[in-house]
Amino acid sequence: MTASVEEKGTTSRLYYFKDLIEKEIALSLTFFGEKTKLRDACEYALKSGGKRVRPLLVFLIAEALGNGLNVAEAAVAAEFFHTASLIVDDLPCMDNDDLRRNAPSLHKMYGEPVALLASYALMTAGFEWLVKSGERMRSAPASFSFVADRAALFVLNAASRSSGITGATGGQFFDLFPKERGFDALKRVLYQKTVTLFEVAFYAGWLFGGGAFDALPQVKESAYHFGMAFQIADDMGDESQDSDKGVSSNVVHLLGRESARTLFEKELELFRKGAKELSIWSPSFEKLISILCMAS
Repeated sequence: MTASVEEKGTTSRLYYFKDLIEKEIALSLTFFGEKTKLRDACEYALKSGGKRVRPLLVFLIAEALGNGLNVAEAAVAAEFFHTASLIVDDLPCMDNDDLRRNAPSLHKMYGEPVALLASYALMTAGFEWLVKSGERMRSAPASFSFVADRAALFVLNAASRSSGITGATGGQFFDLFPKERGFDALKRVLYQKTVTLFEVAFYAGWLFGGGAFDALPQVKESAYHFGMAFQIADDMGDESQDSDKGVSSNVVHLLGRESARTLFEKELELFRKGAKELSIWSPSFEKLISILCMAS
């Protein structure tokens, strides 16, 4: 079946933003200083492929708001945080993965000490890029510039929580050393390790895109449903691989594929509903979700 003009336009829009993300990441590399093994490691981690879903979300949400604000730095920050978390996940003392995106994991290429330092560098760069996004917003029209500091503070606070004991760090701990078994315990791990980083992307796109502060509870809820749907799709795609490696934190292994698919569709529908209520739903979001569905 031939794709419609609208479908082609939507796909082109996603490619446009993805290309922009790659260019912004390339420009960001000068921040990591002179050419050293550490800088090379950061570049390797950032350029090892990936769907760039989190920075895409930042752009799509800001674009849907229609305020014409530039959120490039916030989008790059979202990718910095995500990449830092992947480096740590792959370490031998964590998930012990030798491959990431069909290429050697960072610690296999540069050694564990450099990989650990690269994760620190990328995590802190994420905070700096959020500050840059706030600074850019200060130069926006007055109706937005006067809330720039408040927006930056909120997103920075969310990023610090998502990186720390209530976020990815705590989630990784409970993944490695579970206190309980069962779906509720797994949901806690998934929320802390995955969803909280999506919350940062949603908050960044919304606030730096000029969205209202009083809608933040709904933004958080939308991020939750999207993040859960994303992780379930990821688990369905990784079912065989995770089974071979003995990974226990996979929704499909716990619920079965049919129940996991039902839950995925439920979370997706709740996200669609919330996104439409926030007026951020767009054909580009629909296309992004169709890519998720294919991956599952």
